[in-house]
Amino acid sequence: MELTLTRPDDWHLHVRDTDALTTVIPHTARQFARAIIMPNLQPPVTTTKQALAYHQRILAAVPDGVHFTPLMTLYLTDQTTADDIIEAQASNRVQAVKLYPAGATTNSAAGVTEISKTWGALESMEEQGLPLLVHAEVTDPEIDVFDREQVFIDRHLQPLTQRFPQLKVVLEHVTTREGVQFVSSAPDTVAATITAHHLLLNRNAMFKGGLQPHSYCLPVLKRELHREALLAAAISGNRKFFLGTDSAPHTRERKESACGCAGIYTAHAALELYAQAFEDADALQQLEGFASHFGADFYGLPRNTDQITLVKKDWQVPDSYPLMGSALVPLFAGETLHWQVKAGSTD
Repeated sequence: MELTLTRPDDWHLHVRDTDALTTVIPHTARQFARAIIMPNLQPPVTTTKQALAYHQRILAAVPDGVHFTPLMTLYLTDQTTADDIIEAQASNRVQAVKLYPAGATTNSAAGVTEISKTWGALESMEEQGLPLLVHAEVTDPEIDVFDREQVFIDRHLQPLTQRFPQLKVVLEHVTTREGVQFVSSAPDTVAATITAHHLLLNRNAMFKGGLQPHSYCLPVLKRELHREALLAAAISGNRKFFLGTDSAPHTRERKESACGCAGIYTAHAALELYAQAFEDADALQQLEGFASHFGADFYGLPRNTDQITLVKKDWQVPDSYPLMGSALVPLFAGETLHWQVKAGSTD
C-alpha cells in the first residue's frame, strides 16, 4: 500500500543550533519542504539580524541536493517594539513571532511577563500581517499543570483575539478539548497546530512501566478524552488545524536526569507517525489537507508542488541518534513503525 501526498510542511519545529543542526535538520528536510523554526535558543532570537544569521546556519546543515526552506520567527519579549516588527516583515525571511510566557517551557526565561507590555508590537503585527504563535500555558503555580492551557485561553488568548481582531494567531501544539473548541469557534484569523505525539499518546505514556522521561513534553500529555478531541479535529478537514510537530531534541543526559527537560523528538519519523494516527482513525484521505495544504493557506504561502510517497512497510526506530557528542532518544526508540517515507519519493 502506498500513499502519495503533496510534500508537507512543519509549522512548529525546534532544531537547536551549532552541532545539533547536523543531526536534526536532515531528518526534517527529507520529509518537509518548509518548517517554522522556533526562536528559543540561548540567547533567544529576538532581532531580525539574529534570525537571518540563524537562517544561514540552518541552510548550511541541509544535505546536498535536498530542497528545504527554514521559515524564521522572532521571540517576543516585553521590549519588542513596533519597529522590530516592521523590520522583521521587511526581511521576507521572518514569517511569525512567538509568544512564550516567561518560564513556561524550555529556554523561555526571557519570555513575556505581562501580555499588556506587548500591545505595541501586537498592533504592529496586526498591521503588517505577521502571525502570532502562542505557547498557551499560564505559569501561575497555583494552576494545575493539566489545566494551564484552558486557563491561558480564558485569561489571555480570548481577550487578545478580541483586542486585535485582524491579528493572525496560532495556538501552538493544542492539547485539550477546550483548546479545540476555542479554535473551532474563533474567527478565521485563529488556527492551531497539532503534534503527532499528542495524537498518538495520552498521559499514561509518561508512567508506563515507570517514569518515562522521553514521553515528557510541555504542554504535557493529557487525558484520553483530550487526545480523542485532538484526533477528531485533525481528521475533520477543518482548515484551522494543521501539522506542527513541536519536535524538540535534547541529549539523553538532559532528559534522563533529576530535572529532565521537556520535549519529545519526532522529526526522525514525523510524517510516518501522523500517517499512523490517521490510519488508526480510518481517515488517511484527510492527511494531505492537514499536512500539506491548510498550514500554507493560513500563512498565505503557496502550496508545495512536489510530492512525497509513504509506503506501508514495517521498520524499526533506532535506539538513538548522535547529538552533540551524546545521544538523542527519539519517540518509540527501538519499536516498530508501520509507515515509511519511500526512498527517493520526493520530486
